Amino acid sequence: MAATMMKANNQLARASVQGRAARVCARRAVVVRAAAASDDLGFKTMRNGIKEASAESLLTPRFYTTDFDEMEQLFSQQINPNLDMAELEAMCTEFKNDYNQRHFVRNETFKKAAEGITGETRKIFIEFLERSCTAEFSGFLLYKELGRRLKSTNPVVAEIFTLMSRDEARHAGFLNKAMSDFNLALDLGFLTKNRKYTFFKPKFIIYATYLSEKIGYWRYISIYRHLQRNPDNQLYPLFEYFENWCQDENRHGDFFTAILKVRPEFVNDWVAKLWSRFFCLSVYITMYLNDHQRSAFYESLGLNTTQFNQHVIIETNKTTERIFPAVPDVEHPEFFTKMDELVKLNNKVIEIGNSDMPAPLKALARAPYVERMIAGIFQIFIMKPIDCGSFDLEANQTQLSY
Repeated sequence: MAATMMKANNQLARASVQGRAARVCARRAVVVRAAAASDDLGFKTMRNGIKEASAESLLTPRFYTTDFDEMEQLFSQQINPNLDMAELEAMCTEFKNDYNQRHFVRNETFKKAAEGITGETRKIFIEFLERSCTAEFSGFLLYKELGRRLKSTNPVVAEIFTLMSRDEARHAGFLNKAMSDFNLALDLGFLTKNRKYTFFKPKFIIYATYLSEKIGYWRYISIYRHLQRNPDNQLYPLFEYFENWCQDENRHGDFFTAILKVRPEFVNDWVAKLWSRFFCLSVYITMYLNDHQRSAFYESLGLNTTQFNQHVIIETNKTTERIFPAVPDVEHPEFFTKMDELVKLNNKVIEIGNSDMPAPLKALARAPYVERMIAGIFQIFIMKPIDCGSFDLEANQTQLSY
């Protein structure tokens, strides 16, 4: 009897070992298949499952830094007594409510949906997720540092920045987890230490971040509404989260609106008008060129890239009119004609870049197209703008005119 029991135990032990070995082999096979899939799509990896970040260019999402000493002066109540602390405290309370605390909860549909996205569509989904994750993570890093630096100067503003960094981190983490559904992810810690940071003066940071938050709102809500009307194009459940998600973007933009309202020098003279138009065009042109390079992604969702971009730019411009002193006239018949010409020129530049020419010949071949792009951007910039904004100047007094 004892011998029989010992024999049975030995068999069970061998079966257990064999089972573990089989599971290990299965996991290894999954890793190999995932790596093979990544190689097939042309992505480089740092290690298993970790994607090498895309090469930086003029059109890729950037990490930003600023003059933090000047930021402290900007938010100092002693130096800037116009700060409306009652409004800022109300905003801080709004952020503390954290309406999306339980919104970003994944379910089993994510991985299954990703497995059904194959070929070129799979590649463009990964590229979309990477760009979106990088952009959100960039906001997290900037807001987190501002929250840390401003604690002693203005605790309320510092807390707002810290709470906005919470939102951006949540977005970035959700997107990076989505990338893992496609068997890849970004090493965000590595990016933090190794990516180049672009320096912007504080007022330029405010212009740029205001626009990025507001255009982010219109992009997310437009995709969400389109897919609600066309559920057959809902290839991946991420987009079902965009309605609540975009409200984070909107609240962030409203915070920067409040800052602009109490610094009239940012919005009430001819210099402010020039910078306002410059940043509007920088954001609009970057989005227009980027998205037209990736039309296949929007087409996979049943969107027309040109129509989608034009809608987002027009709506963002209408929102921006409420605070910026001048914006481009994006509804002028020539505006998008000139933008479409930039797309054609940019496509030629990309085509040459992807050719087998030697690097010096590529530079020569691209030069005339780049020159025409610069000339085209300048032509758009000098088009008659729309004078607007929430401020009227009378006897050197600045008054809100809502």
